[in-house]
Amino acid sequence: MSSLPALDNFLKLYQLTYLEKLGESPRYYPRGEGSLCIEGEFDPSNYHESNAEISVCWQPVKREEPGSFANVETALGIELGSDIDAFFGEYFSAPLLFNCEWGQGELLQVWNQTDFEYLQQNMIGHLMMKKKLKQAPTWFIGVLGDGDKMLTVDNSDGSVWVEIPGEAPSEKLTNSLNEFIALLTPRVAPPELHIEESMPELDHPGIWNRFKLMWRNLLGK
Repeated sequence: MSSLPALDNFLKLYQLTYLEKLGESPRYYPRGEGSLCIEGEFDPSNYHESNAEISVCWQPVKREEPGSFANVETALGIELGSDIDAFFGEYFSAPLLFNCEWGQGELLQVWNQTDFEYLQQNMIGHLMMKKKLKQAPTWFIGVLGDGDKMLTVDNSDGSVWVEIPGEAPSEKLTNSLNEFIALLTPRVAPPELHIEESMPELDHPGIWNRFKLMWRNLLGK
């Protein structure tokens, strides 16, 4: 078990909840991106825009070699809390939908190694922006609601907060990431097709697209 036992438990419960409610594993739109998470056969080379709406069943997979943010620490000259490796580096998984006392949300996870590297690049951008704004460093773990609320972890003490891009964290939720995850329950819902381009009329864009919208809004200030 990792240093985030609540994540291990939530992933198991997530799979079981979908099996009990829908009779199958959760689904995801891979858009041609292969992953060890995919159940059954999947050939990324057969991907075309015309079949982008084909979803796959998936289950979280424990990584044989855990991912590390040591390269991010070296690049920025910063020491990140150990939970960041445990949260993003232990599994390959699709994003995780949840309900909690603060509403609905989505935890960010990585689909494959390429996704992990993309996440690291975005985390560097986030941390550089925090430094530019002269704000204490945080790192994001997901989104809350349908607006521009990020879920972030205070790098100094590991507490979980609600944060609006460009602003300091505004609402403390829990003292630790493990405590926060332990309060979540899986939310069963159909998969959402990830849209590459930002389209304001979309009610539920993919989680990465929502982050792109946040960064764009921030840079436009």
